[in-house]
Amino acid sequence: MATLRRTKAWVWERYGSPDVLALREVDEPEPGRQEVLVRVRAASVNPADWRHLRSDPHLVRLSAGLRRPKPGSILGADLAGVVERVGADVRGLAVGDEVFGDVRLGAFAEVVAVPQETLVLKPEGVSFEAAAAVPMAGQTALRALDGLVAGQRVLVNGASGGIGTFTVQLAKALGAHVTGVCGAGNADLVRSLGADEVVDYNREDFTRPLEPYDLLVDMVGNRSLKDFRRALTPKGTLALVGGLSSGGGRVLGPLVQVVKGMVVGKFVGQRITGVSWTPGKQALNHLAELLAAKEIVPVIDRVYPLAEVPEAIRYVESLRARGKVVITV
Repeated sequence: MATLRRTKAWVWERYGSPDVLALREVDEPEPGRQEVLVRVRAASVNPADWRHLRSDPHLVRLSAGLRRPKPGSILGADLAGVVERVGADVRGLAVGDEVFGDVRLGAFAEVVAVPQETLVLKPEGVSFEAAAAVPMAGQTALRALDGLVAGQRVLVNGASGGIGTFTVQLAKALGAHVTGVCGAGNADLVRSLGADEVVDYNREDFTRPLEPYDLLVDMVGNRSLKDFRRALTPKGTLALVGGLSSGGGRVLGPLVQVVKGMVVGKFVGQRITGVSWTPGKQALNHLAELLAAKEIVPVIDRVYPLAEVPEAIRYVESLRARGKVVITV
């Protein structure tokens, strides 16, 4: 019998703060027939990581484990790395390929076995750190902008955050007139991403625009439903990113049940959509093309080594990050 190789990964055996994480040696995973073994070069931290860690909301326990996380659970959804082994039925990927994608859980490790459909080739000239910053935030931004037409007016509330920085860039690439809402300290950053206008939420009320918006993408949940409606055209759309697990869900309260990515409520001619991350190879390939063409450039606030994953999660949980936080392995 072959001896299993050992590797390092951050495991968690109970819910709580980042202090419950432990960097341990574990058995190297064996890729299945339709999986590839990826040597992780970079991963990124998302709000989903600390929400899973803290069981916030408690609904995450339905998938992560009711009383405690499932044995061997490893956080981290986004990764970029190099293919080391391929399963017998894998097509289109080979040993040595540089790839990036999403694994839902498991990226905070040296190696991970990944279903082939969750990965695409990393564009040449794009760093592993930049590629790892894209999957979850980039795909969520794409969903939030679904149906956007060139020339429409878009407001992005939370424009300097991980999803917000991609939303601004993607909306501009689609030909929209983009207004970003952020603090004064992040105004220059948001302008550099292509925003036509920037609103300082400490000085201006973005829900009382001179001209209403066709689409309002909210990552913050800091205003009432009435306020958001006031900022939209009679046929405008409010896209609440994160559903019930974020501020967006709290805006609706008992009025509407936010279901992933579906229109769930109508007010006059306006509509509300709940937007959450849905992995897909088609969207990843599209993002890879935009990365290669430099139509989107990931904003990376801080880079931490694998040994400092708990510190990286704490920083993302503080809500102070500009753009993305990346782990290098």
